[in-house]
Order: sequence, then C-alpha cells, then structure tokens
Amino acid sequence: MLAGAGAMAQSIVVASTTSTEQSGLFSFLLPEFKKASGIDVKVVALGTGQAIDMARRGDADVLFVHDKVAEEKFVADGFAAQRKEVMYNDFVLVGPRADPVGIKGSDVVSAFKKIASANAEFISRGDKSGTHAAELRFWKMTDTDANKGTGYKECGCGMGPALNIASSSGAYALTDRGTWLNFKNRGEMTVLVEGDKRLFNQYGVMLVSATKHPQVKTAEGQKFVDWVTGPIGQAAIARYAIGGEQLFFPNATH
Repeated sequence: MLAGAGAMAQSIVVASTTSTEQSGLFSFLLPEFKKASGIDVKVVALGTGQAIDMARRGDADVLFVHDKVAEEKFVADGFAAQRKEVMYNDFVLVGPRADPVGIKGSDVVSAFKKIASANAEFISRGDKSGTHAAELRFWKMTDTDANKGTGYKECGCGMGPALNIASSSGAYALTDRGTWLNFKNRGEMTVLVEGDKRLFNQYGVMLVSATKHPQVKTAEGQKFVDWVTGPIGQAAIARYAIGGEQLFFPNATH
C-alpha cells in the first residue's frame, strides 16, 4: 500500500477552452510539463464562459481561456490574483469554397453584413465560449446585429461539432485557426476571411484564488502557470505545428 501511495502523482485540474484541446495543443504540451514537474494535468475543455464558471465555483486549480474582458472581471472579482498572457492566434471565417455570398477578403464586419443580408446559413456556437463572444462582438459592429438573417443557427456546441455542422450543410462559421488546422472533415470548406486585426485572439492563464477556494492546489497550479508562461513552456507552444504551420504564438511577458 505504501508503494502505491508513493506512486500517486500530484495532479491539478485546468479549466480551459475547447480550442486548446481540439487544436491538439494540450496533447503536445502536457507530457512535457509532466516530465518537467511530475504533475499530472486533467483538462476540462469547455466554452470559455463555462470554464470561467467552473473556476468561480472552485472546481479547477487553473483557468486557461480566451476572453480578455471576462478574464479581467474574474481577477477584479477576486477569483485570481492576476491574469498572465500566454499566447495568441487568430480567428478565421470559413465557409463553402464556392462562397455564394462573396465574403472572401480581410474585412470580417463586411462579411457578417453580407451573410445577414443574404440570409446565408451561419453556424454559431451559441455556447458563451471565447469564440462565441468574439462572434457577438463582430455582429455588434454591424448594423445587422438585431437581424442576423434567417440562416443564423446556434448549435450550443464546441468548435469541432460546429465545424462539422457547417461542413455538412455548406454554412459559414467563425473558428479559431488552431481548431481549423486540426479539423479533418473540411469537405468543401475553406478559409474565406482572415488578416483583419479585429480577428486577433489572445489567451490568458490564471491561478484560482485559494482565498476564495481553500482547496485549490496553489503550489502545483502555480508551477503550471510559471511553466507555460516561462521560457520552456513558451518554446514548446511555438514548436507546436500541424503540416508545418504554427498554431499558437507565445507572448507571455514578465
């Protein structure tokens, strides 16, 4: 029994986004962190809104998400002492290669207006995720926010399932580039809108406050935060690529 107890690894729970999971990033990073620290990481991948709610309840030790406004509120409300930037990538607007509405280009707001006015099919995650929050920001920038067109549908699902629905129905969708690069069921789908600076997608990491939730594994969680924002973790993020294309760009500051 003593041998078994000694063999039990330390572990933490990280509440994160579906994009970090479905892009394959965590499968790449976590074995390296385990090797460096001996700590196992259990990732619970949810939409950013749900991940933040989970951390607010104290059901996670670390929060790793991509909705800066919501993250700053999480810190302001005392659920974390600080938010650290980790990495960024970008959102892209994908749709059928034939592009029936003619949205192709680098202006995301113009593309959303065209989708609404043509009543084109658009699959929204509708799940309070970071991607959904970004999508709603883009709709607000249009004059069609109240009327997104009859083709607008919310799936209440993760990024992968939303892309599957869009692929099978010839619809448009907003996705983070990481999940798109790892997505296998593209069919006739392709990237149509990219390069707009408004599509920038920043990720942050926070250690959940032990003052709010005494059960938080502060020492182990801090090791993860320090590693992923430190030189070794940042270099590992930069190395992760699919088909030679880098998915995330480290930008932690110290």
